[in-house]
Amino acid sequence: LFTSYAQLRTTADAIRAPLDRRGITVLQHGVSSRRRLLREYRATEKAVLLGTRTFWEGIDLPGDELLSLLIVRLPFAPPGDPLVAARCAELDNAFNEYTLPDAILRFRQGFGRLIRRTDDRGVVVLLDSRIWQKRYGQSFLDAIPRCTEKRAPLSNLREEIELWMMGAE
Repeated sequence: LFTSYAQLRTTADAIRAPLDRRGITVLQHGVSSRRRLLREYRATEKAVLLGTRTFWEGIDLPGDELLSLLIVRLPFAPPGDPLVAARCAELDNAFNEYTLPDAILRFRQGFGRLIRRTDDRGVVVLLDSRIWQKRYGQSFLDAIPRCTEKRAPLSNLREEIELWMMGAE
C-alpha cells in the first residue's frame, strides 16, 4: 500500500522486470480500475498488487488470497490537500485533533486488508521508521489487533518472514 502515486510508479518500474523473470505479475493501480485489478489479482496464481488510497479500505482478500502486505509509509493525508487544510484551519491542534486520528484510522483499515477473519494469517511489513522513532508511533500500533511485532533490517527481512511463516517463532 502506497500513499503516493509517484512512489507506486517508481516501485512498479523497479520491480516489474525482476518479478516477471520469476513468473510474478505486477498489477499497478492507476493502470486499470480497482475492480479490474482485483479480478486479475484473484485470477493470477503469482501476483503483486500495488495500490494507493482506495486500496487502503473496502477490499476483502481473505485466507490465502493475501498472505503479505507491505505498507510503505504511514498514511498521513497530504498537507497540501485543500480539504485537509480547511479542516485543520479550524482546529487548535490540527495534528492531534485531525491529522493523527485520520492517519491511524487509515492505517488500521490498511492493516485490516490482511487480517479479515479469525483464521487469517499473514505478514505486514511497514517500511516507515516513524512507527518506532516518533512518539505517536505507538498510537498506530495500539490501533491494530494484537500481533507479533518484529523489527528487522531490510537485509534480514526475507529470512525473518520465512521463519515466522513456518512457525519457527
